[in-house]
Amino acid sequence: AVRISRLENSSLIARRLAPFSVRLCASPELIARHGMPVRAQDLARVPCIIDTNGRWLTNWPFKGDSGDTVSVSVSGPIEVNSPMAARAAAVAGLGFSILPDFIAAPDIESGKLVTALDDRILPGGGIFAVYPHRRYLPAKVRVFVDFLVQWFKALDTA
Repeated sequence: AVRISRLENSSLIARRLAPFSVRLCASPELIARHGMPVRAQDLARVPCIIDTNGRWLTNWPFKGDSGDTVSVSVSGPIEVNSPMAARAAAVAGLGFSILPDFIAAPDIESGKLVTALDDRILPGGGIFAVYPHRRYLPAKVRVFVDFLVQWFKALDTA
C-alpha cells in the first residue's frame, strides 16, 4: 500500500518514498471578502473546506506561539472526500483548505491560490510504501517498491 502519513503502531514495514507537506490555501477572492488570517484562531471565523479523508477533519493543527501545537475548530459550507475536490473548491472561493503541497503548487504558482499562515504549518510527514516484513515480501512487490523509490527520487530532482 502507499500511505500518506506516519504508520501508527504496526507490525508492517513503512519505507519512506518522499517528503510530504501541506499548505493552507484560499483564493484571492475569498481573502478579499474575509481577510487574510493573522493567527490560526482566525480560521474559526472564516469558511473552511473540510476534507473528510483528511486526518484532521474539523480540528486543524498549527504551531502555537510557544512552539506547541494548537488545534483550531473550523467549519464551512462544503465537505469533500478528496484533496482534488478540496483544491477545486478553494480555487472556486468556497473556503480555506489544507492541501498537499504537490496538489496546491500549480495553483499557487499561477495565482489562483494564495497561501496563509506559512509559519504556523506543522512539519509534514512523508509518503510511504507499506508492506509486511521483508521475509514474507514477494519479489514483484519488492521490485515495485524499489521502482517507487527511484520514481520519487527522479521527481524530486526534476
